Amino acid sequence: MQQSHTVSAYDEELKSLANGIAAMGGHAERMVEQAVAALAGDDAGLAQKVIADDPFLDRTQREIDDKAIRIIARRQPMAGDLREIIGAIRISGDLERVGDLGKNIAKRVVAISGGPRPIGAFRGMQALSELALNQLKEVLDAYAERSVDRIDSIRDRDNEIDAIYTSLFRELLTYMMEDPRNISPCTHLLFCAKNVERIGDHATNIAETVYHIATGSLMSMDRPKDDKSHQVVMQGK
Repeated sequence: MQQSHTVSAYDEELKSLANGIAAMGGHAERMVEQAVAALAGDDAGLAQKVIADDPFLDRTQREIDDKAIRIIARRQPMAGDLREIIGAIRISGDLERVGDLGKNIAKRVVAISGGPRPIGAFRGMQALSELALNQLKEVLDAYAERSVDRIDSIRDRDNEIDAIYTSLFRELLTYMMEDPRNISPCTHLLFCAKNVERIGDHATNIAETVYHIATGSLMSMDRPKDDKSHQVVMQGK
């Protein structure tokens, strides 16, 4: 929990940063959810809406950065307050990137709309997206509560996302080898899958920032950070 200060305006300034992060988080979640729904439903209209929604995150990130700099200059914060402010800057950057990744998925939906759709690959994308979104939701809840109880499990879930992404990568290559008509949609799906995997990475970054805000300590960097798609080699017939 944030401490109270004798200057109430200072509390309001810190609260404004947290509110900005909450707004960005909710918006980024919706963008990714809608982008994946557009992909599953071949809904180019919904994809265009996701693309149009991205500037909100850009504006809000700039506002958070500007507010944070002014607070640092005016209040000269220390310890927990400084971690709160720097943490807000870092988290807003991660959320802005999550929105960009959702927008990129939506752009791919427009590109492949109306074309052939390998059903199995789309199901795999939905499973991957659900896991990444759950990770993002949980870490934003942890930030709102300033709780580290679930941080380890949230961060460790990134390994599962990487494993599913690698499996989907292999599956998409198989579809492309089996039927040349699948090459175009599966190539776009490969980029979509990578975007979702990156969303998991940003959720993990946020988890580490929340831990630092709440405890003043840094989490161990001794954890796997790479998917295994670079090791996938498909042999031709």
